[in-house]
Amino acid sequence: MKEYNFLAFDIGATSGRAVLGTLKDAKFEMKEIHRFPNPMVELHGRFYWDIYHLYTSLIESLTICARQRIRLHSIGIDTWGVDFGYVALDGSLLGLPRAYRDPYTDGAPEDFFKRIPKEEVYKRTGIQVMPFNSLFQLFRAGQDSFIPQEVAEKILFIPDLLAYMLTERMVCEYTIASTSQLLNPEIHKFDYKLLEAVGVSPTLMCPVVMPGTLIGRLSESIARKTGIGEIPVIAVAGHDTASAVAAVPASSPNFAYLSSGTWSLMGIEVEKPIINEVSFKNNFTNEGGIEGTTRFLKNITGMWILERCREQWKPSGLDYSYDDMVRMAELSEFTSLINPDDPRFANPENMLREITAYCEETGQAVPASDADYVHCIFYSLANRYKEVLEILKPMSPHPIERLHVIGGGSRNDLLNQLTANAIGIPVLAGPSEATAIGNCLIQAKSAGLLTDCWEMRRLISTAFPPKEFYPER
Repeated sequence: MKEYNFLAFDIGATSGRAVLGTLKDAKFEMKEIHRFPNPMVELHGRFYWDIYHLYTSLIESLTICARQRIRLHSIGIDTWGVDFGYVALDGSLLGLPRAYRDPYTDGAPEDFFKRIPKEEVYKRTGIQVMPFNSLFQLFRAGQDSFIPQEVAEKILFIPDLLAYMLTERMVCEYTIASTSQLLNPEIHKFDYKLLEAVGVSPTLMCPVVMPGTLIGRLSESIARKTGIGEIPVIAVAGHDTASAVAAVPASSPNFAYLSSGTWSLMGIEVEKPIINEVSFKNNFTNEGGIEGTTRFLKNITGMWILERCREQWKPSGLDYSYDDMVRMAELSEFTSLINPDDPRFANPENMLREITAYCEETGQAVPASDADYVHCIFYSLANRYKEVLEILKPMSPHPIERLHVIGGGSRNDLLNQLTANAIGIPVLAGPSEATAIGNCLIQAKSAGLLTDCWEMRRLISTAFPPKEFYPER
């Protein structure tokens, strides 16, 4: 069988990487080609993404592939959600894209809801309210008379913007557009009333295309400069979580997933969005998935709390690895729990002190050692996963028989076991590199090598068998 090589550009809010996926004789393998930073740029109190640095990193990655004589079949790009850039009438970029961590959207939702009530916005989009959603970024930029928005010809979300820089072709991919809180989830088109409310003409938005659509080929100049040739660029699931969920090695629809990392996203894959009073009250969101599906999910604070604790321990010479912390938690018998989603843990000055204060205020024992803090965090996360799953189950159109954990957190055997114990159903962990895998296999499906998501998932299950955890107590 012919060997097919797919290059996934998987770019997060701190770093990016180029990963090669190779499909041959029904076997699939992954290999990292290049890794690069993705720093935010602060200028005059505003925060931007250095899109030109990302572009040159993609060019460098393609050059590396050419030097290694890797014959690419296609390329796909996935990134974080909500952020976007502006393109002028002549095709040039209008400055750097604003970053979602820029505080210019503080208070924007409350101001916008004076124009259209919060409940109506949710009914129109099914998206949870977060201050940095594209809806509120565009609204605040309009209020601030932000020049790029006033003169823009097109608005492109980050993966689509990078694809445009590589191909000179503009598209708007479904899964990344769905994070904007501007898309109608039923018809997969932008909501004109919301665009009008933020002062943006619908003509600024490109027509929505589905994952697997051919965007174009690398421009002649890039093909010549890198030596890689005019390779097709595919609109994969441009939102990184959508690509990750595409790589869940499930054998039936009766599953929930947990994309586990700094933040955790728990949800289900459904044919149609779920928009009702319960989903609105509990802040569940409806984002795009592959093959026109909806990812019905809730954001949960993940390893963020533990990472902040690690930062505080390091100056004292206590540079714990994750393996160290797992062993510490296993030896601790601490029993107090926190709510990881309490706003006080979002970004406190001192995370250890905040955990202590929470335990004191709720009448629980206070951690007496570093091991107690780690134990508290792991058990609290497992407990929070149980709480969210219990809210999710009655809304699911199908039974939830197992939980698939994907992403970096899937390597944490202790937390996986604690989660299985808490939720009372099997936990299947892996793959940890789900986003890049999903990106590559959507390209393979676009090439006609795979028929649908279930064939993709069978291949993933064989290439990266999940580790199973069953409830013990």
